[in-house]
Amino acid sequence: MHVSTRFRLALLIYGMVNAVVFGIGVVLVLGVPSLSQWALQLMPVVVALSFILAAPIAWFLAPRLRLRFWRTQEARERREREDATLHHGHGVR
Repeated sequence: MHVSTRFRLALLIYGMVNAVVFGIGVVLVLGVPSLSQWALQLMPVVVALSFILAAPIAWFLAPRLRLRFWRTQEARERREREDATLHHGHGVR
C-alpha cells in the first residue's frame, strides 16, 4: 500500500490544525456576548466543525510544507520579475 507524501503531511498536521480551528471557535463562542449565552449548545457544534474543517485545511496546507513547493514558487516569481523587466524595455540591450 502506497501512501502519498501529501497525505502523510496532512495526517501529521491534522491535530494542530484541529486545535487551531477549535481555539478560534471557542474564542468566538465565548468572546461574543450574544453567542456566549448559547455556549452549552454551541460547544458540541464547535467540536464537530473543528474535526470536519481540519481535514480539508490540512490537505490544503500539506504541499506548502514541502521544499519543492517553495522552490517552484521562487522560480515562478523570478520568471515573472524577469518577464516584467523585459516587457518594460529595461532588460533589452
